[in-house]
Amino acid sequence: MYIFVWGVCMLKIGNVSIEKTAALAPMASVADRAYRTICKEFGACYVVGEMVSAKGLCFSPDKALDLITVTEKERPMAVQLFGGEPEYFEKALPKVLEFKPDIIDINMGCPVPKVTKNNSGCMLMKDPKLAEQIAKSVVKNSSVPVTVKIRKGWDNDSLNAVDFAKRMQDCGVSALTIHGRTKADMYSNKADWNIIAQVKKSLNIPVIANGDIISPETAKDMYDFTGADLIMVGRGSFGRPWLFKQISTYLKTGKYEEDPTVAERMEIMKKHIALICEDKGEQVGMKQARAHAIRYLYGIRDAAKYRERCSRLTSFEELLTLIDDILKNQN
Repeated sequence: MYIFVWGVCMLKIGNVSIEKTAALAPMASVADRAYRTICKEFGACYVVGEMVSAKGLCFSPDKALDLITVTEKERPMAVQLFGGEPEYFEKALPKVLEFKPDIIDINMGCPVPKVTKNNSGCMLMKDPKLAEQIAKSVVKNSSVPVTVKIRKGWDNDSLNAVDFAKRMQDCGVSALTIHGRTKADMYSNKADWNIIAQVKKSLNIPVIANGDIISPETAKDMYDFTGADLIMVGRGSFGRPWLFKQISTYLKTGKYEEDPTVAERMEIMKKHIALICEDKGEQVGMKQARAHAIRYLYGIRDAAKYRERCSRLTSFEELLTLIDDILKNQN
């Protein structure tokens, strides 16, 4: 269902209104609260948190509190759960709902072996009956809309996305996200937009398209090619949170601003890493910030030299020194 508010197209997932531009995909160890906040500031219309184990929430809830906490700046936001046992989803759900997420998302698409070996993530696409039990349990017990994220299949010999998506719709989920790769693909090969289009044509609920959106042009192409109700950007935004603003502007006007200058990019990076340290403490935060810092440096002069320094960052002061050196070298 779409509504229009002052010329802006809004998608409805259950009772949640989302602007039809670009959402931030859930990315473990990347899309944490700091990154979600930065992306929201640049116009991400919707964000999904890092996946959290339903079973882990039942046995060690304190360890997962950070993953299910929702701040007002992040809304609308989904908390994403993964697991392979319906009973743990049912037990974990009340703990998650205490934090008032806008949406509960079930991960049935993660290809990482440490997830799939536990009958979780994309492994559920090999066991549709178990997936149905989980989806039905969450839908029945959730007070907010429930969505599911899948891939095109386990491998090229089991491309069951269309049938699987129909099963999820029949379970009562409010929307479905599909990444156009198989589990076997991991993150290589080109995402298959044809399978996304097929899923879209087969469902009555909103379909969110994910895979190979790396620019405003590819964002529009994804909408046009698949007919998707919403698009979701993952790795294409890593180190480029301004991509969400570019996509939004391009979809509305057909034009967008060029990438930020090196100086502007460094200010964004500094703000982002400051948020990480504020959230997690400087010692832990700077370790996790290294990968982000490396991504922000792509394309600048002597990037390789500075990336090596990024990999050794231990304090925010070191980051400031690095930024000063980068800016001096760009003139």
